[in-house]
Amino acid sequence: MKLDEIQAAIRELNGDGWLFFDIHRRDKLAYRILNLDPDRLTTRRWYYYIPAAGEPQKLVSRVESERLDDLPGAKATYLGWKEMHAKLGQMLGQGRRVFMQYSPNNNIPMVSYADAGTVELVRSFGIEVLSSATLVQMFEARLSEKQIELHRLAGQKVYAIKDGAFAMLAEAVKAGQPITEYDVQSFIVEQFAQHNLTADGERPMVAVNAHAANPHFELTTQNSLPIRRGDRVLIDMWAREAVPDSIYYDITWCGYMGATPPDLYARLFGVVVNARKAAQQFIADRLAKQEPMRGWEVDDVCRGYIAGQGYGQHFLHRTGHSIHSQVHGNGVNMDNLETKDDRELIFGSCFSIEPGIYLDDIGVRSEVDIVLDYEGHATVVGQEQESLICIDF
Repeated sequence: MKLDEIQAAIRELNGDGWLFFDIHRRDKLAYRILNLDPDRLTTRRWYYYIPAAGEPQKLVSRVESERLDDLPGAKATYLGWKEMHAKLGQMLGQGRRVFMQYSPNNNIPMVSYADAGTVELVRSFGIEVLSSATLVQMFEARLSEKQIELHRLAGQKVYAIKDGAFAMLAEAVKAGQPITEYDVQSFIVEQFAQHNLTADGERPMVAVNAHAANPHFELTTQNSLPIRRGDRVLIDMWAREAVPDSIYYDITWCGYMGATPPDLYARLFGVVVNARKAAQQFIADRLAKQEPMRGWEVDDVCRGYIAGQGYGQHFLHRTGHSIHSQVHGNGVNMDNLETKDDRELIFGSCFSIEPGIYLDDIGVRSEVDIVLDYEGHATVVGQEQESLICIDF
């Protein structure tokens, strides 16, 4: 934990302090940001308050009085709930604007770990509870230069494995050899292992025809379909270097098992590519003007393009998500559909842009990852799909 950096961030956002609270290890963010051991017994409520200036304070149960001993600050203990309430109020002192893992209306659910009752308790002391969503992003979403390089390295490998998967498909289909979605998925997983990549137990999405119309299709051996000439194929794959603190790379590419794709399929794919580019251009323009941009604004640009082409009701998910050591990170999402993410994009962060259109039996998506580096550039490692991969028989 970098106390001075946390306190500087609290002051930058005009807060009086940041209150961390947990029981039964529910708040994963707290353990990562405070660098607490998540495996230690935590069956009683603890509180850790970092004021904008001065010494942090700890409040722990006498049953687990050593739980926060690894953190700096003065410690107080409580026995019963009445003592806990009283000492919590004393600990917060003169603070009037306090950050917690809370989001108004649950707009940003990935930070909503403080339960409603605890928020009510803190408010009962005359305190305004503020969302820690922006603070969390500052300490959970920024990449080091080493992590940016690990992201790039993973991207190079992921793109090569993607090429190998489509090449394997082409060879099998051209030769008339049977091949299934599950075969392709298993090939990708094997390649991850061979290239020192991990997806932390998750498997890539390989979806043919109607399966691709489900944005989160879950492939099993039971529902796996064969892939033949004339089929439409979507591959969504994500992985990171199998080393600590590495960063995911996440892409989606689409292909057609034939030389000339059907007009509708090609048109839909063209729409999502242009929508992706519109979002990327919006980001580039804002960076050039040195103007802030928020996640919901990026989503509006991308979604607005698709809606203008008549497919707005078929874009079923947000435009993109934060990427870190989890494929879905805790930074800004490009979202004004599932939530309204009003956080500003920050330098040093990584996120996807991945518009999609899903009709009855057709699904298309085009996904790239963007690193917003510390020099103010929005960069993508590797290729950006411009047209469908077509297998010429």
